[in-house]
Amino acid sequence: MKIAISTGGGDAPGLNAVIRGAVLAAIHRGWQCVGVRRGYAGLLGEDRVVPLDANAVRGITHLGGTILGTSNRGDPFRFRVQQLDGTWTERDRSDEAIAAFHALGLDALIAIGGDGSLRIAQQLQQKGVPVVGVPKTIDNDVGGTVATFGFDTAVQTATEAIDKLHSTAESHERVMVVEVMGRFAGWIALHSGIAGSADVILIPEIPFDIAKVCDKVRRREEEGRHFSIVVVSEGAAPKGGSVSLIDPEHQRLGGIGDKVAHLIAEMTGKETRTLVLGHLQRGGSPTTFDRLLGLRFGAAAVRFIAEGRFGSMVALRPPLITAVPIEEALAMPRRVPLDSDTIATARDIGISLGD
Repeated sequence: MKIAISTGGGDAPGLNAVIRGAVLAAIHRGWQCVGVRRGYAGLLGEDRVVPLDANAVRGITHLGGTILGTSNRGDPFRFRVQQLDGTWTERDRSDEAIAAFHALGLDALIAIGGDGSLRIAQQLQQKGVPVVGVPKTIDNDVGGTVATFGFDTAVQTATEAIDKLHSTAESHERVMVVEVMGRFAGWIALHSGIAGSADVILIPEIPFDIAKVCDKVRRREEEGRHFSIVVVSEGAAPKGGSVSLIDPEHQRLGGIGDKVAHLIAEMTGKETRTLVLGHLQRGGSPTTFDRLLGLRFGAAAVRFIAEGRFGSMVALRPPLITAVPIEEALAMPRRVPLDSDTIATARDIGISLGD
């Protein structure tokens, strides 16, 4: 067989591990592999398709990013094209991509990506392209799997940042507000906040009351703790309010950290600073967990191709890696359950969740 591998959407630590796992598992079966550059651009003449052999994936497990490049604006069903007057329009170029797929003599596609990329993969599957998906997002919000690779590394990065803020916050007796990624799921904020001994954690699943947040800051003052650490997920929103957007046209979240910091300063009189971790959480070498999970996902994707389980997504359901229908994974985004042990732990150790 001859299979293609693509990486789409935002990058995540562990992507190269998935590529390596898939390529070596395919070679072990005597198959050929190619990599589609920059999402699906390599199938649309915007980039190229490159051969992937053992040499191409040697020594890449520990590297961040993706050797294939990626794009979050390369949807072949809604491909953005710039006109002569500078304006942008969208075209359905999916038939071009599928024609290129067949012209290359490909038998299957491993589509590595988050919900957007997996939705494209599902559409390609419906149009006759044999697809196996691999869930990728630092936000950990893809349904059907207990974890996605990249999440553990993002949490590690956020936790290390929170750890370093404690000393400067205490030295200056300030409130430090840390805004982390996660979109509409609070996994990164919750895990890094608990691990980093935050005092307040605000997540999208629990609309917050800023008065309750300020009560926590004041109580710490009364106890002689003259600093506080507040971790805010980018998708968090106040009760009765809406999420904060820095780019409404493209629905890009951001800015909630500054808003929370301003209100805390105004309501408590405390000097307050904001740190937005942003794309720092996407970069760097993957943790051991993400390396292993990436390799397992890549090898499993090849196994599922061998078994003809097309239209499925690789999923972690401990202790096994299994296959779930892509449509099932897309039907229910993964959010933090309010009755989870992790939420209970946060409350039990005195962390305010703003409610």
